[in-house]
Amino acid sequence: MFTRRRVLQIAGAAGIAAAAGRRAQAAALDEIKIGSPMVLSDAPFFVGEHKGYWKEAGLHVTLINMQTGPHMIAPLGTGQIDIAAAAISAGLYNAVARGIRLKMVADKGSNLPGDAYVSLLIRKELVDSGKFKTLKDLKGLKIAEPGKGGSTGSTVNQALISAGLKYDDAHHVYVGFPEMLTGMQSGGIDGAIVPEPFLTYGIEKGIAVKFPADKFYPRQTIAAVVYGDDFMKKRPEVAQRFMVAYLKAVRFYNGAIKDGHFAGPNAAEVVDILAKDTRYKDPALYRKVMANGCNPNGHIYRQSLDTDLAFWRSQKFIEGKVSVDDVLDQSYVDAALKTLGPYKAA
Repeated sequence: MFTRRRVLQIAGAAGIAAAAGRRAQAAALDEIKIGSPMVLSDAPFFVGEHKGYWKEAGLHVTLINMQTGPHMIAPLGTGQIDIAAAAISAGLYNAVARGIRLKMVADKGSNLPGDAYVSLLIRKELVDSGKFKTLKDLKGLKIAEPGKGGSTGSTVNQALISAGLKYDDAHHVYVGFPEMLTGMQSGGIDGAIVPEPFLTYGIEKGIAVKFPADKFYPRQTIAAVVYGDDFMKKRPEVAQRFMVAYLKAVRFYNGAIKDGHFAGPNAAEVVDILAKDTRYKDPALYRKVMANGCNPNGHIYRQSLDTDLAFWRSQKFIEGKVSVDDVLDQSYVDAALKTLGPYKAA
């Protein structure tokens, strides 16, 4: 017969053994560090954790909050992070031109026909007064962008081109997204190119009217999954396993979307995940916003990369000789599709 002391000793030993087992299991997983702005278009990264896709692939993924793509380039180049969840920008090309080896390997966030989560807002007063009727009325207006050399600058350029105008026909100012709404509210800014949830907020507060970007730029890849050189060279098998798990997460995310909104079969679960892991905690918000597109087969839309790079070159935002082919590598996606097969919507 066991004494109480002996029972406690056995229970304690079992607890120690279980803890050791958990540590050994964690140690057996390959760690991946991802720089992420922790925004709505990072949904597949959150889904990968909650649905167990990382663990299933033998991975332990850590998201490190980094505000913008430029903040991620140096850590990616030195191997401090393995992957960047980055907006596509002239900065990525310039980094490669300077010898920092990195590759855009998969879609993370895209504007698609009928589903533009980054669009143009015009001050409501201008629309209501009749001063702004069509995109031709962009001429001479103050249009806000978050910074020079970003994908949003190319979006604005396409709006102007569609109206027979040039980029310099508008006045461009550079401020953060919250300041864009404040500026339109005060009348200091006439329009802005903004992502969700700022789009929905600006419309609901009566600050601005939306002109959907897919009407003048039907498909644009806004953000990508970017691999660092050390990750690709030193851990190619891990990089490939991650891509398979990532596409599983993207496909689950796509199952939450219907007609550009979180209204699909997986919507309740994805909204719950986003409310837990992003800065926006109100589930009702996600029912209102346009969900970002993300290719469930992973490929980045090459034509928009060419369009954006040509724009940045025209504005002299690109340093040195660098091409799309120097920055793009879709081989990881191609290999993952051999394992997963093409996406089939439910």
